[in-house]
Amino acid sequence: MKKIFSIVMVAGLGFLVACGPSKEELEAKEKARQDSIAAVEKTRLDSIAMADAMKATQDSLAAAMEKMKQDSIAAAEAKGKGGARKPKPKKEEPKPEVKKEEPKAGSLKDKIKGSSDGTSGGSLKDKIKGDEKKEGGSLKDKIKSGK
Repeated sequence: MKKIFSIVMVAGLGFLVACGPSKEELEAKEKARQDSIAAVEKTRLDSIAMADAMKATQDSLAAAMEKMKQDSIAAAEAKGKGGARKPKPKKEEPKPEVKKEEPKAGSLKDKIKGSSDGTSGGSLKDKIKGDEKKEGGSLKDKIKSGK
């Protein structure tokens, strides 16, 4: 039995070696591996080139900003040497005259002054009561009626 087992093992190993990948298959596998390595290397180089391009763009922008800053400073200094500008005085426009209206003949102001009835004395309360007697009705009634 040991002999049969040994023979089967040797035959199995022979079949395994015989059925393994051929020389062309091994070459194709190696080529695919090399292509993969080349693709990774190309991607790495492309990313480095892109980073360099971005760095160059940032450097040029920084240089442009610095130049603008220097130009601005130079312009401000040139403007400052000419003397400070004085603001122009604003022209004052004449203000429109406000016309005061003369008090009406029967206004409260006239009643206080006493010009409507010719009397100059007495208190305001007396004058209002006197007006109520002349016109008829109380002040409350006038307010209610809207006069």
